Amino acid sequence: MIKSFLKKIIFNYQNDKKRMIGLSHLMNMREKYQTISNFNDLDFKIFSQNGEDGLLDYLLHSLKIVKPEFIEIGVGDYAESNTRFIFETRSLKGLIIDCIPNLKKKINQNIKTWRGDLNIEEVFISPENILEILSRNEFNNSDIFSLDIDGIDYWILEQLPKNFAKIAIIEYNPIFGNDLEITVPNIKNFSRNNYHHSNLCYGMSIKAAVKIMQKKNFYFIGTNLLRNNAFFVSNNFDKIEYFKNLKITKLSENVNSNIRESRDKSGKQTYLSGQNKLNEIKECEVIDIKENCTKKINEIFEI
Repeated sequence: MIKSFLKKIIFNYQNDKKRMIGLSHLMNMREKYQTISNFNDLDFKIFSQNGEDGLLDYLLHSLKIVKPEFIEIGVGDYAESNTRFIFETRSLKGLIIDCIPNLKKKINQNIKTWRGDLNIEEVFISPENILEILSRNEFNNSDIFSLDIDGIDYWILEQLPKNFAKIAIIEYNPIFGNDLEITVPNIKNFSRNNYHHSNLCYGMSIKAAVKIMQKKNFYFIGTNLLRNNAFFVSNNFDKIEYFKNLKITKLSENVNSNIRESRDKSGKQTYLSGQNKLNEIKECEVIDIKENCTKKINEIFEI
């Protein structure tokens, strides 16, 4: 009991320290937001998985959104999530969704859910249930929408209406390059690991993400430094007015990811890099969205 008590005290202290350091950093950065030209200069991790905290704060501040309502799909136990920091520091209303067992219990172990109005849905999200879930929770639109399910993200987005948020954070697969509009097939209960043991064949290409978001009335603003999450802003917020100094990089500059998370059939990490990532999944099938057909990776990339 003593060990458990001390562990909880240390855990809370570390989280409080992260919040205070993060808030201090963001307060200092806000003075520079109007002159920032490189989106990646804003990359900063507090409770997000990578540097999304800093990027999101910049967008919220620039759009003058003080109390954003949010939806985040694919949060794990909420230990590392895009919206955790803003929820804990701004007392917000939000909806978080994931399919891991005992989701509410695990989230309650990591955060104080009483800090705001947090709806938690333990469900496997799909194109068939996404609209019903959002409607049931009275979240037909939001200020922030974050999607990271390592799978059929494209097919989820396809079901959403135009203008479903002001800011959107969408995961993409940098291995798929920047020239092609491709995604994994719309497979029921898609599992990244089950589709290919390497964990490398999932999601959509960045071009596929940009194209479908354009259809939903969003424009591309940039990505995180790790090169796996793309940020979009509603066309209702004119880029020239709200981000006049920000330079939008070419898509080719946002797929140069050095993430090495590949695994062998036993689940052991293999740390593949470069072309070896594509070689590993060359027999996997993806959908060529532009041509509306199924192709193998080795047919598309001529491996």
